[in-house]
Amino acid sequence: MTPELHVVLVEPEIHWNTGNAGRTCLAAGAQLHLIKPLGFSLDDKNVRRAGLDYWPRVQPRVWEDWAQFEAALPSLGVPYFFTARGRRPFQEVTYARPAVLIFGRESVGLPQAILDRHAGATVAIPMRDPEIRSLNLSTSVALAAYEFRRQCG
Repeated sequence: MTPELHVVLVEPEIHWNTGNAGRTCLAAGAQLHLIKPLGFSLDDKNVRRAGLDYWPRVQPRVWEDWAQFEAALPSLGVPYFFTARGRRPFQEVTYARPAVLIFGRESVGLPQAILDRHAGATVAIPMRDPEIRSLNLSTSVALAAYEFRRQCG
């Protein structure tokens, strides 16, 4: 069965964020995709600890690089690129089915070249404090995945 929700982490750097995102994906019925390079080993006990005993069930799909993933993106669903500079607030988007929620690295977000190429598909999680640059990656994944689930039932 093809999932109706995909969560993509582009070059994630922190193992516990990936573990937490994996657990959220299981809970929300989403497929987790990881795009290399990763800032950790998937065998790392910290990834497994963050994913709890669920990590073996996560079964993330690992891609060698962005180009390989981007070539397959049309077959997965409609993409939504999460960035602090997104065009629309994430909760005002009507998500398509299937949807592909794409998140960048913890330190710098998505590369500007990707954002430029997909400018019309960028979304943001609003933050009231202008000095806050971003939310934690796994928190952002949870907010977005559950907004999709809220809309789609």
